[in-house]
Amino acid sequence: MPGVITRGRSTQARAEDRPVAVVDVGSNSVRLVVYEAARRVSTPVFNEKVLCGLGRGLDSTGRLHPAGVEMALQALQRFAVLTHSMGVDDVTVIATAAVREAEDGPDFIAAVRRQCGLEIRPIPGEEEARLSALGVLSAVPGADGLVGDLGGASFEVVRLKDGVFCEQTTLPIGPLRLGKREAADGAGMRNTIDTHLAQTGWLESAQGGTFYAVGGAWRALARVHMNMTSYPLLVAHHYELSAREALSFAKSVLKAKTGKLDRYYDGVSKKRIGTLPFAAQLLASLIEKSDVSKVVISAYGLREGCIFDRLPAATKAQDPLIEACRNLAWMTGRATADGEALFHWMTPAFPNETARQQQLRRAACLLADLEWSEHPDYRVEHALLRILRYPMVGVDHPGRAYMGLAVASRHAQVKGRVYNRFLSPLLDDEEAKRARVTGLAMRLGYTLSGGVVSLLEQTLIRREGDQLVFELPESADVLVGDVVQRRFKSLAKLMGCKPRFSFIQPPRKVTA
Repeated sequence: MPGVITRGRSTQARAEDRPVAVVDVGSNSVRLVVYEAARRVSTPVFNEKVLCGLGRGLDSTGRLHPAGVEMALQALQRFAVLTHSMGVDDVTVIATAAVREAEDGPDFIAAVRRQCGLEIRPIPGEEEARLSALGVLSAVPGADGLVGDLGGASFEVVRLKDGVFCEQTTLPIGPLRLGKREAADGAGMRNTIDTHLAQTGWLESAQGGTFYAVGGAWRALARVHMNMTSYPLLVAHHYELSAREALSFAKSVLKAKTGKLDRYYDGVSKKRIGTLPFAAQLLASLIEKSDVSKVVISAYGLREGCIFDRLPAATKAQDPLIEACRNLAWMTGRATADGEALFHWMTPAFPNETARQQQLRRAACLLADLEWSEHPDYRVEHALLRILRYPMVGVDHPGRAYMGLAVASRHAQVKGRVYNRFLSPLLDDEEAKRARVTGLAMRLGYTLSGGVVSLLEQTLIRREGDQLVFELPESADVLVGDVVQRRFKSLAKLMGCKPRFSFIQPPRKVTA
């Protein structure tokens, strides 16, 4: 019997399948994110942010900004109604630097409880740092270097070594804490930042590691760089720069005259533009002090850390990329599709893979049926662009390009304008070839079996030296038509192998 429907949700839904929400009451913004459920990769189904500026002028007044308080209360009232209407009973509300430090913070918490029915939990700076780093680790397992979460009124820094917490601190610096004189005086802003960073002596221990930048100001800075360089993929998460390039860019932002960067602000909120100089100066100072080797933007941080923190250890240990692809395949693929079976079927043809290469091939196999319902003339481009732009974690931008090219090649050859615009800047020739080989192997598997796993499991492709062997039982020779032969030969040619069919007789039954 179906469960009673309440506010759009079934009351019989398992607890782990029910939606959850996190409300982040920050010094600059108040944001609501509703997730489909608390899983290894929690898919956002609703995301809304209001730039309230609660922490504006905090250092000079010691109180929350009055206009910001009014905006925040309005936003939180709306968020309470929305989550109730969506059937979200599990709502976590956290507050960071501004609310925890302001003398009228408790009054604000009481007003939210009274007017909105929400219970705010102000978290200490060290806890904010821990949760932000957990968010990064949920997307980048084994992260090594520094996590820096820049909010409006504080900067949380965590030292990670191969995914393990080492040191952490919170610093009372942020764009909303700057006085007018500091904001106008570049030297004053740098002195303020350098003075606080100097108190953190362990930054140098991250030498050669990665700086994972968390927060809207960093993402805005990355978007400007993307626009300046005509980057083909406007996805902030895991956007990567060498430390040298990031330092040069940060200094160019600081030196730019008013209006010079205006044409590169497309996609950047007007309220974020004012935070760019501070973010650029902090980035430059941090790179110089820590001597990290690269900078990676992380869209995962505090809110995702709240979800990840509550998961069982076995769930935390799952591969986030594979889980994301499984979820997408479940939502879009046919019932007969089985990406795992496809992956294992072709694996003997890919000896000597690295762990990363195998992971990407497995992820591509899971998404092989992504565009099955699309018009054949558009499958290639739609598969490519969907994978490039889908909110995936556990993969960098070249990895996205590999997966996109592999799945698109499962339908037809990717070339010309689409390849040159979206793939050429992200993939070298060797990785592009590997992706095409994966795509042709998937194409062969689907051509042979029509996606019916039981048929695929009767066959095998394997590499033997300079030969690619297609092994089938004699009873399955009827499946090897002209199209299958042509596609097998095309795959072997791309791999630099000679094609060979091998028909195997089933073992004889022994009778007593």
